[in-house]
Amino acid sequence: MVKKILIAVTVVIGCSSFVWHWAVQPAVSKSFQKGEYLEFKASYGFFTVGKGTWKIQQNSIEIHDRPNYQVDVHGWTSGFVGFVVPVKDHWKSYIDTTTLLTHLALRNLKEGNYKKIDITEFFHEDSLIKVKDLDFATGSFKAAEEYSMEAATYGMISGYLYLRTLDFSQLQVGDTITIKSFLDDTFYDLQIILHRREVVETKAGTFKSVVFRPVMPENTVFDGEDSILAWISDDGNKIPLKVEAEMFVGHAGIELTSFSGLRNKPALVDD
Repeated sequence: MVKKILIAVTVVIGCSSFVWHWAVQPAVSKSFQKGEYLEFKASYGFFTVGKGTWKIQQNSIEIHDRPNYQVDVHGWTSGFVGFVVPVKDHWKSYIDTTTLLTHLALRNLKEGNYKKIDITEFFHEDSLIKVKDLDFATGSFKAAEEYSMEAATYGMISGYLYLRTLDFSQLQVGDTITIKSFLDDTFYDLQIILHRREVVETKAGTFKSVVFRPVMPENTVFDGEDSILAWISDDGNKIPLKVEAEMFVGHAGIELTSFSGLRNKPALVDD
């Protein structure tokens, strides 16, 4: 059961190997900037079971002859859960500063006895993705698995950054954003529905928010296609505030606890 909770926390934070498809176009960043830093807590029921951080680094990295943002996401268990099943995961993405397309993504996952290190490289001109897994027995990477892109393809982190460039004010309750997604070796049509707008209280403050409801594909972790709600700040930043997930083994959640380096004034509501 603990393992399923940790998987859910990982997915809910947004740290997974999803790949999102969008039309190719420049995505001018007015919602985020280098130096943005977010902290989260993860809970199961009434208990805090982990923490996570998100940071857009200050440096500039050139990959495929293109300037890139470097975004690092960390997640780890804490308290009793951290003692029973220690988790320390790190996701790193290099994202084109103009198109927000991922050029390179790395994962280093340590979850109890489970370990995984992989590198995903995106060759957009060739419509190709290559994924290499580390063989811990030899210390070398295995031969790359190759996947053909059906369209311009974003990583999970870069897809979220691109989503932040969209104008939420043009969306109405019930409107659906359809996203072509890829997890491991399977493509999905992921739908995200605007559920409502409301004021939400978090450890980081009380915010105006837009609530989205992803329609989940069939899986063994989340209970039903309406099992997740995600609160995004209804302002120029569009940062994640809160996520609630109904799982087959209980209720999990993510909540923003602190932030710094935001590009725009946050939609905080005075008490």
